[in-house]
Amino acid sequence: MKYVLVTGGVISGIGKGIISSSIGTVLKCSGLEVTSIKIDPYLNIDAGTFNPYEHGEVYVLDDGAEVDLDLGNYERFLDVTLTKDNNITTGKIYQNVISKERRGDYLGKTVQVVPHVTDAIIDWVERVSKQAVSPDQRAPDVCVIELGGTIGDIEGMQFVEAFRQLQFRSGSENFCLVHVSLVVETNGGEHKTKPTQQVFSQNIRELRGCGLAPDFIACRSRSPISETVRNKIEKFCYVKNSKVINVYDVSNLYRVPILLRPMIALISEQLKLPVPEQPTKMLRKWYELADLYDKNMDPIRICLVGKYTKLSDAYASVNKALHHAALHCNRKLTIDMVESEDLEEEIMHVDPTRYHSAWHKLCSASGVIIPGGFGHRGTEGKMAAAKWCREKKIPMLGVCFGFQLAVIEYARHVCGIKDAKSGEMENIESENVVIIDMPEHNQGQLGGTMLLGSRRFDFQGGQSVLKQLYGNKEFAYERHRHRYEVNPEFTKQLEDAGMRFVAVDGHRMKAFDLTGKDGHPYYVGVQFHPEYTTRPLRPSPPYMGLILAASGQLDSYLKFPIEKRKRWRSTSEQYNKSTKIVSSDEEDNEKAD
Repeated sequence: MKYVLVTGGVISGIGKGIISSSIGTVLKCSGLEVTSIKIDPYLNIDAGTFNPYEHGEVYVLDDGAEVDLDLGNYERFLDVTLTKDNNITTGKIYQNVISKERRGDYLGKTVQVVPHVTDAIIDWVERVSKQAVSPDQRAPDVCVIELGGTIGDIEGMQFVEAFRQLQFRSGSENFCLVHVSLVVETNGGEHKTKPTQQVFSQNIRELRGCGLAPDFIACRSRSPISETVRNKIEKFCYVKNSKVINVYDVSNLYRVPILLRPMIALISEQLKLPVPEQPTKMLRKWYELADLYDKNMDPIRICLVGKYTKLSDAYASVNKALHHAALHCNRKLTIDMVESEDLEEEIMHVDPTRYHSAWHKLCSASGVIIPGGFGHRGTEGKMAAAKWCREKKIPMLGVCFGFQLAVIEYARHVCGIKDAKSGEMENIESENVVIIDMPEHNQGQLGGTMLLGSRRFDFQGGQSVLKQLYGNKEFAYERHRHRYEVNPEFTKQLEDAGMRFVAVDGHRMKAFDLTGKDGHPYYVGVQFHPEYTTRPLRPSPPYMGLILAASGQLDSYLKFPIEKRKRWRSTSEQYNKSTKIVSSDEEDNEKAD
């Protein structure tokens, strides 16, 4: 097994996740099988109870694991399906070691960080790196490992020691270290290398003290650095000039793997990997995708009504799903983030400017997305947005909590259940609890007590737009993350009033679709999280439907034969002149035709 370890210095959040994903992408584009591991040094077992404002969204894997959002980048960039074991935390490692100690596996020995904790880390990495993650279940050739935090953090030192041992065990031809640092740029455009020199000197001393030294330095900057700056970094950081890689800001993330192509040639040389000199077909698709993203396309504006809008990473997968669908529909996407509380009438009296600004954004949008969330705060604002979209016939997609609140809004204003509520709304007294907590929900414990992971749902009630978007399949699989569901006792009353539940899992309602009812262009709610399975070349069906409806292309898309729908392209003249992107399975289909 070949290992590529990515570490960081100076500050956290510097882009290690995107760089790790991009390294893996270019290696995969070269014909290698790649897997990824993300290491988070915190003591939490998983990311399930994290505040979105502190860590961004909680990403859910097929097996139900709640993990860091970087694993979402890995899955989207590499088009793989990871498991809970691809995310290592200090909490998981300590839990594993302590469980062994309690069982007596250490035969009465004193359990210590070295060797027991470090051995547990190495064993975990070696085991997971061999697990197949691609659809064809081929064994990985390379494992890209991202060590979270920054070098020097006390909680990460046990991992640094573990990788020193792994490097010695694997050999220099099987282990490569990429260290990411920041090159500060002044307002005048001058690059200041002092922070990199000073911190790197400290980081490298610490790394060398542990028996590790970076093979590459990836320098993050706003603009390309000069050769003079590169020479300074080489001199002070003990890395050859050719291995000082500048990862500057680019127009879109799809250009980062292209930017790292020269680095991959050097990595493959060190690790003795068979990487072709000329770009492969798969890599050329990344070039085409990046070019398409930068083209002048017809604009489209989507309003995201959420509870954590001050941090865009809180809705990272939602944003990616919208962008993937917009690219496929040849639209330049703008997302207006609206805090749901700002849509509530109480705000009009407290801060009229905020209130009217929020409503202006909502009313100006071509479509609306109401994503998931937890707690009572902002629920009335989300329901106000759902009501506006339903009555004014604005394309809307409600996801998870957004689905539930759209059902409550319908119960209140169409069914006449004025006090309809969710069990999550503790400040409302009512017997009409339309959304109830699930048997999986443990009221006394938050972590891991939801319905999590990929589950099957079945379409019902004949034809629907949502079913057509899924290719007229009788069932599908999507990932879930929720504690509450539609109360079965109210299902008939809702359906008698016109609510159409089109997807179920037993007695559980999984989706409604009111598209076409009273001439509505698109009004869909889903209990699951389709954004977790979106891919750049395979947009999520519900998100695709939203963008299609918002851009007036839904009817033409649905009329296109399902078996050839992958080759559907926007009918706009501008799009026909742009680069055509096709996936490998499309090429195979075209050859067969």
